Amino acid sequence: MDLIVKPGKALKGEILMPGDKSISHRSIMCAAIAKGSSVIRGFLKGEDCLATLDAFSKMGVNIDQHEKEIVVHGVGLQGLKKPNADLYLGNSGTSMRLMSGLLCGQSFSSTLTGDASLSFRPMERIVTPLTTMGANISSGKGGCPPLEINPSEKLKAFSYELPIASAQVKSCLMFASLYADGPVVIKEKLQTRDHTELMFRKFGIDVSIEESEGLKEIHVLPPKSMDATDINIPGDFSSAAFLILAALITPGSDLTLMNIGINKTRIALLEVLIEMGADIKLSNVIHEYEHCADISIRASELKGITLNPKLVPNLIDEMPVLFIAAALAEGTTRIRGAEELRFKESDRLESMAKTLNLFGVKHKIFEDGIDIKGVDQFETDLPFNSGEIDSFGDHRIAMASIIGALRSKGSCKVKNCNNISTSFPGFINLSNRIGITLEKA
Repeated sequence: MDLIVKPGKALKGEILMPGDKSISHRSIMCAAIAKGSSVIRGFLKGEDCLATLDAFSKMGVNIDQHEKEIVVHGVGLQGLKKPNADLYLGNSGTSMRLMSGLLCGQSFSSTLTGDASLSFRPMERIVTPLTTMGANISSGKGGCPPLEINPSEKLKAFSYELPIASAQVKSCLMFASLYADGPVVIKEKLQTRDHTELMFRKFGIDVSIEESEGLKEIHVLPPKSMDATDINIPGDFSSAAFLILAALITPGSDLTLMNIGINKTRIALLEVLIEMGADIKLSNVIHEYEHCADISIRASELKGITLNPKLVPNLIDEMPVLFIAAALAEGTTRIRGAEELRFKESDRLESMAKTLNLFGVKHKIFEDGIDIKGVDQFETDLPFNSGEIDSFGDHRIAMASIIGALRSKGSCKVKNCNNISTSFPGFINLSNRIGITLEKA
């Protein structure tokens, strides 16, 4: 599916966003192995999260889907059943990495597969620590999927320091820790998303956080059982980021996104955009297990910055948004420490560099980052060149390119946008509703 984007006019309105993808994955996984029925409201019915839901259905978990909620009838920590076939997880790296930890503690064998893109994602980063823990898991050629998981004698209590900042690796080990024979300690140098820690506590699991010698330590005490609970999922900040960008760069815009998750480990982009001069305000803040708020955005004149590398782990999904913001900011933005971008659904450093090339934005790419020389969007009416943009089958590249095209001199075609539905179902309709002119080619 290719999409045509026309130069943008002022964006207005108040809108609700789809549920958070990261929290949706974790809610299904925890509810499935809890005792009793959990009601989940705001679940994201995008392809990635539905892949997780489908996998647990194939392992004997009954899940009732309703319009505004789903009900998961949990089977307990040891209640999952052997699937009749390989578990196909589409494009969802989150599903594969997190479920691997959980499945290493089961008494049956399983095989995890994915689409062509997922089949080239690195998995040794979870296979190595899981094996050290006692798991019987192996990857395919080059350390990539499929993943073969067989029963192990036992998973051991252990302590592990993450060599790279990765919420997926951390969460994988946390799910494995539920089946360990003693406490598990996971250490990270840089703070990553803490949705798993919060979700575990929501289900009554003993999770404590300590600081030691500059490291954050997550201590997990394996539970004897987990009790069902009801979960309200806020709007997805990573999806909201694209509309935040759209409002910031389109003159005259005044947009409010309602009930968005503002977990402190997710909203580094807001901190960075405000540093760049963005007019962004939070209101109606609600403090639950996950905090949420309404986010109001007005078009703003942005200035280039040197990004603090410590923020990168909590910006990794929003980095394509930041690239476009930097391209429309006065001066140069410098980004380093972002080598993990090369291992996402596409090599996002290279992919976004090619998009910037097409838009006519000067930049210099490095192994772990990029320098972007911006143009002042308020001095030049429509500063970007127009043309055809390849999304490389990456949903975040596709959406960032679509938003960037709002400032192009003419219509742009963004190619291969099918994967947008993995994380942001309804993106086209929602975009058109707030004033973005977007149609299928």
